[in-house]
Amino acid sequence: MRKEDINDPLKEYAFDFFYWFSRFEFALKENRFLKRNGAGENAEPGWDAFVERYAETFEHTAETNRLIELNPKRQKVGEHSDLQWREVGLADCNSELCRVVRLLKTIRNNLFHGGKHGAEGWDNPERTQDLLVTGKSILDQLARLADIEADYTQYY
Repeated sequence: MRKEDINDPLKEYAFDFFYWFSRFEFALKENRFLKRNGAGENAEPGWDAFVERYAETFEHTAETNRLIELNPKRQKVGEHSDLQWREVGLADCNSELCRVVRLLKTIRNNLFHGGKHGAEGWDNPERTQDLLVTGKSILDQLARLADIEADYTQYY
């Protein structure tokens, strides 16, 4: 999809998703969900720590089920350096929350890294909008689950 072909509402959905994804990662860090905890390490959001902490209390919603149904793909390198679309690897996930987070991060990665020609549905603005709106809603739900809404929304 070329920039000039993206309608204004879709641009707004993309901005909202990026904004709230960034706010969620900030909230993770503020609440000490860190990738590494050693002094001097880079402060990076610890999605794995978040998943480990909330895997037992997580419950699916209409939106998380929709994300699984939409099943965003991941771009992989094939033979002769050809780029191919493959299922997101979920076999190592030992919780439903892990599956949801991995797919949520796939939306972010696919959108951020762009150039998704050839992916089934990628040039479909309705599907892209569905992924963005669903993903943003899930971020809201995860912030509530972890009780980190104040940092997520910056309302104290």
